[in-house]
Amino acid sequence: MSMADPLRGLIVKGIAGFYYVKSGDEVFRCKARGIFKQRDMKPAVGDKVTMEVIPDNDDSLITDILPRKNSFIRPFIANVDCFAIVMAAARPDPVLPVLDKFLVMAEKNFTDVVICINKCDLAEDTRKAKGRKAAENIEEIKRIYGPIYPVVCVDSVNGTGFEDLMEHIKGKTTALAGPSGVGKSTILNRLIPEAFAETGNISEKSQRGKHTTRHSELFTIDEDEGTMIFDTPGFTSFDILEAEEEELQHMYPDIAKFVGGCRYNNCRHVAEPGCEVIKAVEDGHIDSKRYESYKTLLNEIRESKQY
Repeated sequence: MSMADPLRGLIVKGIAGFYYVKSGDEVFRCKARGIFKQRDMKPAVGDKVTMEVIPDNDDSLITDILPRKNSFIRPFIANVDCFAIVMAAARPDPVLPVLDKFLVMAEKNFTDVVICINKCDLAEDTRKAKGRKAAENIEEIKRIYGPIYPVVCVDSVNGTGFEDLMEHIKGKTTALAGPSGVGKSTILNRLIPEAFAETGNISEKSQRGKHTTRHSELFTIDEDEGTMIFDTPGFTSFDILEAEEEELQHMYPDIAKFVGGCRYNNCRHVAEPGCEVIKAVEDGHIDSKRYESYKTLLNEIRESKQY
């Protein structure tokens, strides 16, 4: 049986040991060469690969995995250009230290970031306590994070704000990240209606949703611009922060601006004398909540190294 010359393609879906590789206008169902298992390697959704198309056979063969920009274990995807980190204006209320963990993850993996506030329609009626709280949450996120990252407001139910979001993810391969229940699947449905992402009901008690995406898949939003988006079952929480203690300061762009001017070269910006970061907090150049978040994550990293 003859084999065609290797083609280059992009893995857009992986289910039960089969990989669906897009090459041009075609999608090929592939298996991976056995040598990957011997090398303890596994193809990921988002991988750029080479493959051999085998005539008269339902399944083609992935022959090589090209170098990755980045990769993630849970969910197992690769080559993310941008994270759209989703928080809800309310129901559930945003937890800023959780948002900071997602931002650190993005910084560590050298991706662009856009913070996407969903359910902004909840802030429309400020006569009600729920509406006032949602409006306050939106303004707080804009105040703290607006000077550092792009912040967009969307209403995924009525479809407003998506033009702004699209401007920030245009031409990029983007993954949605954020806590459970903030509406990531609803946003995906708006961006790609054909994805038919399931949306979970929000528990009235916990105000959090359930994981509804069962496998990772990569969808094309705009073929001409090269805009793609992952639908994944993960990126909802972290067990142990993956950053190292000494590098965390560089993953807070607002803190990193003041690093280097401290009295001590190994300053961790907690209680050391002559610390420029502490002075910047006192002078109002770094938001106190961001600084407290930094100290909390620094302590979390330290504790994780003890086990």
